[in-house]
Amino acid sequence: MTLYYHDDLKMINLYFLTKIISILIIKLFNLAVEKPNVQKNYFILFLLLIITSCGSIRRHNEQKASCIPPEKLKEDVDFAYSKLKEMHPQLYWYISQKDLDHKFDSLKKTITEPLTPLQFYFKLQPVIADIREGHLSLRIPRKKFTKKEIKGLEHKKGMFSRFEYYVKDDHLFIVENKDSIENIKPGTEILTINDIPVSEYLKKYRQLVSSDGFNTTFQPYFLKDWFFYFYVAENGFTDHAKIETLYNGERKVYYLKRESKSENDLKNDKEQKKRTAEKKVNDYVAFNNSYNRNFKFLGKDSSIAYIKVKSFSRDYSEKFYKETFEKIKNAKSSYLIIDVRNNYGGSLDEINNLYSYLTSSPYVLIKPSQVTSKISPLKTSYFRKSNILQYAYKGLTYPTFFFAQTFSTYKKDGKVYYKMKADKVAKPNKDTFNGKIFVLINGGSFSASSIITSKLKNDKRVVLVGEETGGANDGTVAGFYSFQKLPNSKIDLPIGLLLVQPNITFSNTKKGVVPNVTVTETLQDVIDKNDPQMDWVLSEIEREKNLHK
Repeated sequence: MTLYYHDDLKMINLYFLTKIISILIIKLFNLAVEKPNVQKNYFILFLLLIITSCGSIRRHNEQKASCIPPEKLKEDVDFAYSKLKEMHPQLYWYISQKDLDHKFDSLKKTITEPLTPLQFYFKLQPVIADIREGHLSLRIPRKKFTKKEIKGLEHKKGMFSRFEYYVKDDHLFIVENKDSIENIKPGTEILTINDIPVSEYLKKYRQLVSSDGFNTTFQPYFLKDWFFYFYVAENGFTDHAKIETLYNGERKVYYLKRESKSENDLKNDKEQKKRTAEKKVNDYVAFNNSYNRNFKFLGKDSSIAYIKVKSFSRDYSEKFYKETFEKIKNAKSSYLIIDVRNNYGGSLDEINNLYSYLTSSPYVLIKPSQVTSKISPLKTSYFRKSNILQYAYKGLTYPTFFFAQTFSTYKKDGKVYYKMKADKVAKPNKDTFNGKIFVLINGGSFSASSIITSKLKNDKRVVLVGEETGGANDGTVAGFYSFQKLPNSKIDLPIGLLLVQPNITFSNTKKGVVPNVTVTETLQDVIDKNDPQMDWVLSEIEREKNLHK
């Protein structure tokens, strides 16, 4: 019996299970309509859903706190490696099979005592990170919260999230204090948290993070954003924290606390969540009160257009680019600056659409996307994160999904590929920009950001300014995922199923997209809100304008 057959049986069983559940729910609703005491029946159904949900959360948290015997953990190691070999289309891109075999075998020898899922995560994830595929990572096991607990947290301010950070080697600095908490100055280094050196945390967390290949710029950007995600997962949500700091040679101790939100804060939260037409097109993110997409003209005239994209979310992106490039064309702008710094990627469809505005010739964005087998597309976790009602709906639509995925692959030269819109010839947009383009990149430019910048650089369409990207120049493994759950620790392992590569002549450097002009920023630049990369571009544009006078 093959592993796929086992997975397929599980899918079929889930399908019939959801059919039964859907019929049961329909019966309950019909009963509620037919009987006079309708509200009572609805209440019983609602209560059933709540009880099921609460029981699930309790069981989840109990499992996360329990210790698992060594032999069971070793089974999880073998399971993880077998699934990677089965599904990952480029597993040995940056590490040899011999070296990876050795790392998994060595890991098993270190597991000699029972561990909690979290302790096991900190052992297994560094080996996964050594594969050097930035999209490939275990999901850190965390406590689940009830709706009541979540509501309680929503009524409190963050404790660490109210600062912005900068990571340099084993040092963590505060570069922005949004609410002037304790009057902590930008440039303050956090030395310890609850008497534990931050350097120890950074060394530990750095082992959990990998970029694509042998890139050197990605980790500091990712760690500044994810440091406290790891910290809270490891130490739990608390209402107080003691931090020791260093600023201008002076050490100080501060006691942070999680404050309750005022009525005005809660009112602002509700206002931020409202989706106006502008918020939709610019893809507003209420969590950090910012937009994923921004457009403006720089300077006194409209000769320089500027587009900032924080994430290729796809939401309303077609309308945004249509309106933006119409404005640029009408303004007859000569220069365009596209800023994808700190953009971790996102939708392939969005970057394919964006590219259509940046070229005057037909183009193909990516090469055909390879998968390990014709059945790989069926291994996506179709029923993942579904409640009872969603299971019922997905059960009814699963046959459509099954047949669509079954006919989504083709074989060529002994390899299997997945049909993608982005690997077909596309036409340039009628409002394509024909002026000079500068693209700003840094170590936080990852995934789709690297795909589009690699393609633009290869086609000699732009001048890239900044740092080497965090994503690889020659592609990555992502697309869509199969979420495998390790059988004993219950840790999720999402495995990318598609080898996605830009349609370029490969560099074979095993590194990120290297800029045409390297310009880096310092800690002081971030504190002072200087932008040396943007300054270089604007100076270069001014120089070119003066030459043409």
